[in-house]
Amino acid sequence: MSYLERWWRDAPRKKQEAFAKLVRDGQLEIVSGGWVMNDEANSHYFAIIEQMMEGNMWLNDTIGVVPKNSWSIDPFGYSSTMAYLLRRMGFHNMLIQRTHYELKKELAMKKNLEYLWRQNWDIEETTDIFVHMMPFYSYDIPHTCGPEPAICCQFDFARMRGFSYESCPWRFDPVETDADNVQERATKLLDQYKKKSTLYRTNTLLIPLGDDFRYVSVDEAEVQFRNYEKLFDYINSNPHLNAEVKFGTLEDYFSTLRDEAEKINYSRPGELGSAELQGFPTLSGDFFTYADRNQDYWSGYYVSRPFFKAVDRVLEQMLRASEILGSFVLGYCQKFQCAKLPISFSHKLTAARRNLALFQHHDGVTGTAKDHVVVDYGTRMHTSLQDLQLFMSRAVEVLLGDFHDRSDPTLLSHFETVQERSKYDVQPVHRVLDPHEGKAQSIVFFNPLEQTRDEIVMVVVSTLDVSVLNSNGSCLQSQVSPEWKFVSDEKISTGRHRLYWRASVPALGLETYYVVTGQDCEKAIPAVVKTFTASQQFPCPEPYVCSKLEGKTVEMKNSYYTLSFDVSHGLLQTVTGHKDGEQIVIGEEIGMYRSHGSGAYLFKPIGEAHSIVEEGGHFILTEGPLVQEAHSLPKTEWHKSPLSHSTRIYDCGDSIQDMLIEKEYHVELVGHVFNDKELIVRYKTNIDNQRIFYSDLNGFQMSRRQTYDKIPLQGNYYPMPSLAFLQDSLGTRFSVHSKQSLGAASLKNGWLEIMLDRRLVQDDGRGLGQGVMDNRPMNVIFHLLRESNVSALPKTHSLLTLQPSLLSHRVGAHLNYPMHAFMSKKPHEKSFKLPQQSFTPLTASLPCDVHIVNLKVPQPLRFPHAEAASQRFAILLQRRGWDSSYCKRGGLHCTTVGEEPVNLFYMFKDLSAVNVKATSLNLLHDDPEMLGYLEQIGDVAQEGNVLISPMEIQAYKLDLQLPSLQEE
Repeated sequence: MSYLERWWRDAPRKKQEAFAKLVRDGQLEIVSGGWVMNDEANSHYFAIIEQMMEGNMWLNDTIGVVPKNSWSIDPFGYSSTMAYLLRRMGFHNMLIQRTHYELKKELAMKKNLEYLWRQNWDIEETTDIFVHMMPFYSYDIPHTCGPEPAICCQFDFARMRGFSYESCPWRFDPVETDADNVQERATKLLDQYKKKSTLYRTNTLLIPLGDDFRYVSVDEAEVQFRNYEKLFDYINSNPHLNAEVKFGTLEDYFSTLRDEAEKINYSRPGELGSAELQGFPTLSGDFFTYADRNQDYWSGYYVSRPFFKAVDRVLEQMLRASEILGSFVLGYCQKFQCAKLPISFSHKLTAARRNLALFQHHDGVTGTAKDHVVVDYGTRMHTSLQDLQLFMSRAVEVLLGDFHDRSDPTLLSHFETVQERSKYDVQPVHRVLDPHEGKAQSIVFFNPLEQTRDEIVMVVVSTLDVSVLNSNGSCLQSQVSPEWKFVSDEKISTGRHRLYWRASVPALGLETYYVVTGQDCEKAIPAVVKTFTASQQFPCPEPYVCSKLEGKTVEMKNSYYTLSFDVSHGLLQTVTGHKDGEQIVIGEEIGMYRSHGSGAYLFKPIGEAHSIVEEGGHFILTEGPLVQEAHSLPKTEWHKSPLSHSTRIYDCGDSIQDMLIEKEYHVELVGHVFNDKELIVRYKTNIDNQRIFYSDLNGFQMSRRQTYDKIPLQGNYYPMPSLAFLQDSLGTRFSVHSKQSLGAASLKNGWLEIMLDRRLVQDDGRGLGQGVMDNRPMNVIFHLLRESNVSALPKTHSLLTLQPSLLSHRVGAHLNYPMHAFMSKKPHEKSFKLPQQSFTPLTASLPCDVHIVNLKVPQPLRFPHAEAASQRFAILLQRRGWDSSYCKRGGLHCTTVGEEPVNLFYMFKDLSAVNVKATSLNLLHDDPEMLGYLEQIGDVAQEGNVLISPMEIQAYKLDLQLPSLQEE
């Protein structure tokens, strides 16, 4: 729809009406109707829902149609998450193309290229969606009429002279159909159709007729139509050929096929069928990793352009935070002046949604676009990040202000974000707080999660002489540590300091803290610095006390773990849990692949990865009451090391943060010395996982991955959008949560490796026409988690896909939905306070396994004029599936949906939810039966109770009203 919208914007009224009529009459079908045809390996489910919603809603608003069938021919492998989301958006049929050539062969032999795709957790059979998989190498005309491209190419009439398309590489070009050759041509074409039809069960056959950048002129459309019309007329007027051929849309195909399948049962003996459509098998799972020929596995794009894969997720969580804050501003302001803020901003919010949606394209988040296109994607996302930061700063001020204030909310500018980005392709930096004597600087945190959050927060300050106060004015314990550089030069410290304290912020709410100097309460405690350096003296930053590390290994500990490091290499070796005394070997290693033939899409390593860290370098331990950090600037064979890294553990006092180990890798694969190199981090654990690991699909569900010797190394790499874990038969589990999409593998028993960046000189022949040489310095953040299971698993590694634990879900949310921090632009008098210090919109924290995917006002411009009974808000709720054989609460203080159902009427503290109605995930269908939702006990609209099965996402339209206004 991104292209259709561009055309529509400039098209004359007459053209628009003619187009809309063709669509409404069914002569032209719009398939999928997403903003783009999204990638399925690196895209997060939030962004997929947004991009589908944006396209579908634009189409419905503009032409009044809702797409029925999905068409996805170009993404490089397919995810079962997409099948699920489409089904819950009201789609019943989908078509796919790029799957492994061996798999196509296997499915074709059993006539299983058409099947019902079912989610692997689905017992109720509510997720089935009908799939047509195209059988051959490509979606172009030579590979769609039948099995022989040399013949099919002769029926691509736009390859005749006079058009700009290349002639057939098989030496036989198309010729104009006429009375003399029509019999021979039609018979030849029909022979291909018949051969193709033997791969499918029914008598209804689909022959796509198109390619990239086709139908650009009337002449081209005419030459195809004219020739095919003659061929069809000949076939249809000769009954002895037993065939009828006609032009049709995808909907024509699927409805014809479904009619036939209802009359004739095509089921095979012993086959697990589906109530959705009989006669076809049901399959579960996903289609990664894709190979189109030989050993060409498309696992490179899981990592290509990792800098922008990270920006993608930052924009995503900022968009979500902005939608939620905007919803609260409208909910609380209603008819007051402050409602003007989100309404006046709505065009920029739409632009942000569209810029995020655009990047979900299968050449966007994949990292497979040309350099200048990458710059365009990056610039668009950067512009939207700036816009959203400004909007959020103003929304925070409104929510902490007086809702009856008559002044213009679009002029507010008391706050700015603590982090700022100067340019589209650089990492964000912290603004430095420079507190003045006797003045205070306020810091406001927004918690975008559904549970109260207690965590150690950080700001950068210019001086050590600081204290932190909470909103009541009480002093809090705080810590200052030196801020280290990621690139080693004479000075390893930046001269600035990181100030840490423990913040507690309500669910979806705001809380204020003050940073002051010269206060008579407890000052921030300076961290103790211990260093190892092989070379010159260590320049100790003023005024910290530094001492030398003695011995080969050193330990760092908090209340949960003791970490042990190899000092001379600066790598994490083991983690010991204090509760069970169990030690797990982590065996951190930094490695590099050399490759030949790798490009943006393909990963083609030469042999195995080699470790690059040598003895020497700098290793710095910083210890304080709240945060312990090990900072490593490793020595490598290159003058400038391709990376440096930090390991952090926290003492927040029994919070999620205490249970995780934070790893931050600063990667700079910049310069020709790194040409044709691919950088990895590998954890060589002592977990006996039998080379089986689990990685997520789109941040939504887990998929079991097994390493096979029969396929090359690159074929054993899988997408890792946000999580991968290893596990042994005793239930020891090691998880790595990521803040961005990357690729992962378990090549040897106990190993988990993750690729961080790749720099490739050559094009890999898949259409990009260039290498990947535009690497940017970037930081990759992981949260590591070690868990042991309380009711150990059965001994065998079953084919069952395991779920993350409840704690693991919380850790992932903590990383992917970080707190947003805002600071007062100028220091202010200590006595100055906003009308409110905090904002608590929810009645209570939600259960731990419930996630608000989004809370939004889909059409803010209509908000002020909406009728009393309209549903101006939408909420998407997800119930996470979790592994109950782990500590149920994960050592956390929270309930689960099973114990405490969710009620929309009582969810919000000051706002009442009215007119609640279930809807599809694209907000366009209001029949829950059709969408496969769980049957609701009682009426949601009457009682507000939401029944939701594990793994499900459900959407509701509703209105939020202030009780005081309802009475008026």
